[in-house]
Amino acid sequence: MTQGSRIPGFYRLSVEERQQCVAERAQLELAELVGAVAGGGLTTELADKVVENVLGLYALPFGVALNVQVNGRDCLVPMVVEEPSVIAAASNAARMVRAGGGFRAHMLDSLMTGQVQLYDVQDPKAALQKLEGASAELLELARDSVPNLIARGGGPKRLELRDLGEGYLVIHVLIDCCDAMGANLVNHVSESIGPRVAELAGGKLGLRILSNLCDQRRVQVTCRINEAELLLRGDRGSSYFPPALDSPAASDVIDAIVQASRFAELDPYRAATHNKGIMNGVDAVALATGNDYRAVEAGAHAYAARSGRYAPLSIWRREGNQLVGTLEMPLALGMVGGTLRVHPTAQIALRMLGVANAGELSMVAAAVGLASNLAALRALATEGIQRGHMSLHARSVAAAAGATGAEVERVAATLSRLGVITLTAAKKCLLELRQAL
Repeated sequence: MTQGSRIPGFYRLSVEERQQCVAERAQLELAELVGAVAGGGLTTELADKVVENVLGLYALPFGVALNVQVNGRDCLVPMVVEEPSVIAAASNAARMVRAGGGFRAHMLDSLMTGQVQLYDVQDPKAALQKLEGASAELLELARDSVPNLIARGGGPKRLELRDLGEGYLVIHVLIDCCDAMGANLVNHVSESIGPRVAELAGGKLGLRILSNLCDQRRVQVTCRINEAELLLRGDRGSSYFPPALDSPAASDVIDAIVQASRFAELDPYRAATHNKGIMNGVDAVALATGNDYRAVEAGAHAYAARSGRYAPLSIWRREGNQLVGTLEMPLALGMVGGTLRVHPTAQIALRMLGVANAGELSMVAAAVGLASNLAALRALATEGIQRGHMSLHARSVAAAAGATGAEVERVAATLSRLGVITLTAAKKCLLELRQAL
């Protein structure tokens, strides 16, 4: 990136000016960027080759999160999301974090899990001993099934055996899928060794498929926010719920965020909403880059419940006059294969990001998730979630009422000032605006 991800006043630019700005900073050809995001990037003909029973296309907004800095590198982060305020929230939170040194992230491991299920195993203890003794043979069989992956430095690394009881055994094959998310690779390996596993164990062969609880492919992100940053008022396009004049002191905001974190740690009902805020960011990056966000969601929520009780994926603590956040979650994102092969918008999104591998992509996505979480908690700790969210939502309501061009901002501003953001109110404001001209 030539000039960094900090772009004050970005929201004030027209769509065309934003495209020009991002193309220059990400060193993309403007025409290629415009073509990739126009109409969602797909044609009906191409969509018909991607999924079944195609009738047409369904587009979602493609935006960019600003101010994101991960491990010292600035990123313009593509996000696909339908919910107002998510991109603005992540951008503003990322601005607070960069003042404290940006996000620090690393992959704790990078292995996907393939499962081979056995059932009706008559002597589970003896079966486990046979499988353990044949682990070298099984690993070699697994590696032989993916020679191209082995050539790229990946492939099956080790096996794990588990007795589930009631005559059920499962063997896990842990596989480095390199820059692929890896579902097809993992399934192929699991199917390749399945018959030999069943033969050794003396049971019936069941499912052979990956697990989306990829707890051997986890990312950890941390950030520090200086006390004063929590009350900065920014421009509207990158600011999430700027505080009112009677907002609490910054020190009180830190304490309120820490208390909200503890609430999520103690109560699964709150933890579910806490984690949803994280996934607002993670899913939007996954969608923009052509990844399977349903798999990401499944793994995240299963990991959150790994102790037997659903818990938050991130926690927030005070350290002196700083707020410190930590997020750990399974995250399997890919840069090759699947939708990425055919979807021009996913390809341009990856080029915009400029990440070198799937691990870097996961770290950026997790950082945006932590930023989204911070923004929501800060809003709750100061003015409540609705003020900023509904203020940004007012533009959508204004457009739904029939406002066009400059009318949208004027109607939205009136609705926000009145504090009544409904379609009926928007139509009334629009009518009054037009009559006054």
